[in-house]
Amino acid sequence: MAGADTEQALLERARELIAAARSVTVLTGAGVSTDSGIPDFRGPQGVWTTNPAAERIWTFENYRDDEEVRRAAWQERVAHPMWTARPGAAHEALVRLERSGKLLALLTQNIDELHQTAGSSPDSVLELHGTNHHTVCLTCGAVTPMAEALDRVRAGEDDPRCPSCGGILKATTIMFGEMLDVEVLRRARDAALGCDVFLAVGTSLGVHPAAGLVDFASMAGADVIIVNAEPTPYDAVASVVLRGGISEVLPEVLRL
Repeated sequence: MAGADTEQALLERARELIAAARSVTVLTGAGVSTDSGIPDFRGPQGVWTTNPAAERIWTFENYRDDEEVRRAAWQERVAHPMWTARPGAAHEALVRLERSGKLLALLTQNIDELHQTAGSSPDSVLELHGTNHHTVCLTCGAVTPMAEALDRVRAGEDDPRCPSCGGILKATTIMFGEMLDVEVLRRARDAALGCDVFLAVGTSLGVHPAAGLVDFASMAGADVIIVNAEPTPYDAVASVVLRGGISEVLPEVLRL
């Protein structure tokens, strides 16, 4: 009973902080999309937890240099549940936060574009790790819809090449070994430094530089609220830490 009382008190405190804030910056991770049927990476049932070898196809050097890795990556892409996934209650709660006028920026580590599908303004969403909905050629830089490449894979191509120059295609996502977009990262830092409340949701806060945005917000005096199923390295700097299913907890937090 005492535990339940404590959780309720934390929930109320989180609501109070957001209600009093003029600007809220949100950072979302894979946990926001798991209830939409998209598995996370590092959770107890995450893609890399259950199959550590799968991480190999997310390393840029491996992908660029090894045709077998690219073939495996294309098979993983074509079968990925994100193509049929729909936004969940957490995505919808963040749309409501934006419509309240308090949202400064929605920073996401996710590559599924479910925030935009739910109704979040593309201008407010900063995709720190890119998007899986387009491809880029490693030779000529041409960007094309991912759907076109996936249609070619379904038709029998196991390593579709750039239709313009024949170069290697990859998703417009940030792989291990690649740098984040400098301008996106600058805007994300500005949003972390400029908010009254920094809300981290469904992220393990174990991947930098995205996780380091919590440091910027905290050092600038923002209250940090963390909503995540598992402990994170930043729990100690947070004003409020809430555990539980993201689709259940976040809508309650944002019930302004």
